[in-house]
Amino acid sequence: MIKSDLQHIESELNEVISLFEDVEKLNIKHIFAKKEDRVVNTFVFVGKSFAYGNLMPKNLSEIEEKRLIKRFAKLSLYKALSRFYEKEMPWGSLTGIRPTKLAYSQLESTGEFEEFFIDTMKVSKEKTQLVKNVLNTQKGIYKKDDNNTDFFVFIPFCPSRCKYCSFITNDIEKTKAYVDEYVNALIEEIRHSAKYIKNLRSIYVGGGTPVSLDNKNLEKVLKELAKINTGVEFSVEAGRPDAITKENLKLLKDYGVNRICVNPQTFNNKTLQLLGRNHTAEQVIDVYNLTKDDFSVNMDLIAGLEKETFSDFKYSLDTALSLSPDNITVHTLCVKKGSYLSAETNRLSANEVNDMVDYAYNELTKNGYAPYYLYRQKYMAGNLENVGYTKPGKACVYNVDVMEEISQNVACGANAISKRVFNGGERIERCASPKDILTYLKNIEKIKSNKDKLFV
Repeated sequence: MIKSDLQHIESELNEVISLFEDVEKLNIKHIFAKKEDRVVNTFVFVGKSFAYGNLMPKNLSEIEEKRLIKRFAKLSLYKALSRFYEKEMPWGSLTGIRPTKLAYSQLESTGEFEEFFIDTMKVSKEKTQLVKNVLNTQKGIYKKDDNNTDFFVFIPFCPSRCKYCSFITNDIEKTKAYVDEYVNALIEEIRHSAKYIKNLRSIYVGGGTPVSLDNKNLEKVLKELAKINTGVEFSVEAGRPDAITKENLKLLKDYGVNRICVNPQTFNNKTLQLLGRNHTAEQVIDVYNLTKDDFSVNMDLIAGLEKETFSDFKYSLDTALSLSPDNITVHTLCVKKGSYLSAETNRLSANEVNDMVDYAYNELTKNGYAPYYLYRQKYMAGNLENVGYTKPGKACVYNVDVMEEISQNVACGANAISKRVFNGGERIERCASPKDILTYLKNIEKIKSNKDKLFV
């Protein structure tokens, strides 16, 4: 992809390259030079040279200097490619997953972030405004405190695997021989990890599809989590309507769950069939009507799904709005290597996906929703973003804490990553569990030991 004098940032530069199409053919060479208080990044490709200089502030620590050198190199490469292709990206040179985290950092150090985003990082005015709106919605929720704790549990089973999914999940029918053993190991880890809770902010059970567990195993997990619940936000990604029943909804309510996800992804039956989701749009609506009086409900939609047009997405968004859940999260399709779609799907044009995302923003904000968290990923259609929208007072605490990395996260289960924050998130240490079920089961003692080392 790219050859650089700064080999340790080649992966960072390749992230910038991934923003543009057909860049692999350019054979880019990066030359870095530093003299006194100035750095120059030069990029050479197709017989042309693009050079950009930046002044380095004085009295920087070693860490701060490395951070700025990396930032200037990425920004210079973005400028070179943007000039070459005569094309600007909505997020400019930003490639990180958390634009809001950078905005908070700028606010703390300089008192502003908008000028920095627009003039320095080349972020569009529209996306800068989106970040500003998210920060405004987070007021009263965003709290830096190393003692704040979110508790996460991962259930890696689903009724079937969706074609776009890249998560570590398993068809529960094909792996049912391991379900009981997994649940028992998970409960063991939950009991062991509970001692690391300080100021509990939220509990979140994700997947996969947690309610794909039979009621016996689901109740065992919920009963264990009820022991640590202090009356905080308690979310379960119920997710697939074909796995949600009156019986498991009653279990969720009885054990203190107060927020769930009922995720259609689309309200178009043809697309649902194409994606391998064994349910209909009508089932989503029926299940939502079962849940709306007892739980705060989030609905996920995906912009840019295979063979969907703007009209298809508009229909899904309008349908979700008519149901009026507390949260609506709009994801941009992200085709990763772990998904079936990665080998067979051509993305929609960036313009078409951008129209979908813009429509969602305009309609949701017009109807009383506000963006409250956002994040970005590699391989996203149109190089756009995922945004969670909320009604007033209904924002998910867990999502804010996790995306902004301002709270320690005690995570249990296969593929779970625990995080410990220091100095309000200035430094973060992590501890990851094995991704697959069998390796997780074989290493439960080591997993507990590694978590002890992280949190003690």
